[in-house]
Amino acid sequence: MPRPIHAVVHTQALRNNLRVVQRSAPDARIWAVVKANAYGHGIERVFEGLRGADGFALLDLDEAQRLRTLGWRGPILLLEGAFDLRDLEWCSRLDLWHTVHCEAQIDMLAAHKTNVPQRVFLKMNSGMNRLGFVPSQYRAAWTRLNALPQVDEISLMTHFSDADGPRGIAHQSAVFEAATADLPGERCTNNSAAVLRHAIHADGAAGAVGPASDWVRAGIALYGSSPDHPAHSAADWGLQPAMTLCARIIATQTLELGDTVGYGSAFVADRPMRIGIVACGYADGYPRICPTGTPVLVDCMPSRTLGRVSMDMLAVDLTPVPLSGDGSEVTLWGAAANAAVLPIDDVAAAAQTLGYELMCALAQRVPVQVEN
Repeated sequence: MPRPIHAVVHTQALRNNLRVVQRSAPDARIWAVVKANAYGHGIERVFEGLRGADGFALLDLDEAQRLRTLGWRGPILLLEGAFDLRDLEWCSRLDLWHTVHCEAQIDMLAAHKTNVPQRVFLKMNSGMNRLGFVPSQYRAAWTRLNALPQVDEISLMTHFSDADGPRGIAHQSAVFEAATADLPGERCTNNSAAVLRHAIHADGAAGAVGPASDWVRAGIALYGSSPDHPAHSAADWGLQPAMTLCARIIATQTLELGDTVGYGSAFVADRPMRIGIVACGYADGYPRICPTGTPVLVDCMPSRTLGRVSMDMLAVDLTPVPLSGDGSEVTLWGAAANAAVLPIDDVAAAAQTLGYELMCALAQRVPVQVEN
């Protein structure tokens, strides 16, 4: 019998979340960001739920090849562009669009031998200070690209560092708009947080606080995590969990006052109580750092973890669910059987991290089902 733990990828939730983004950016085309193997969900597993997007954005040529194998014939964007000249050969072969963020990538394009010019997205460093040309160098980079016969259309792109927080996007938007004011080409500026929090529309509708965005890059929102938690929950935005991680209780223990649980005796019982031992641990991708009190659902009812998370097991409090025991289902995050939801963001907050990390950390040993 397989170990009683599995994850579920919810196709209908992916479709719902894509619709949320589309409603929030009705004038833009949507990149579904599927980097990091679709944020740990699996590109093949999410494809059906996200194929309503206008394109897919990712990092690796292998991931792009997998999308083409699945039958996707629309746009695919390499978010970090080419890493060497051979990558451009694959861009030609797979018909990929790609980001240009440095002079070395322009040099590669100039040396690339192709009969079919390539679509590029020229990235500006408007304040994130990771990738891109600073504003004073941006126009020169555009001019150099525009002169290359290897280059077709040039789109203009930047990335917001504070779209999820109080600083917002106005400061970077002003920089981007000033530096690109009279340059032709489609704009691609907004991530999930910018789309949901700032509602920027290509027609410059009242209340818009940033540049027009012809393309938006939807990432974490597609997978049902709030891009600005805890200011807003996923439910506040109408997002549904695209991944559920659940396991079963494989043993129970009865504690007396003063009994301890797990390594380091990190939890000490303050009263007699029953606990359940769950077939999930940090080797499955559940964060070891989660402290006592991290929320779980036991038989669809709220409860909490107790003590340290072990490699293959963790303990949960059965006090709120006295009828639960061996074989009871424990939802570690996502949607329980009765539609109760434990947001991945709440678990991530207990671990002092983000839902992104939990999704991406799901271990290969965990079986994954796709639910249509």
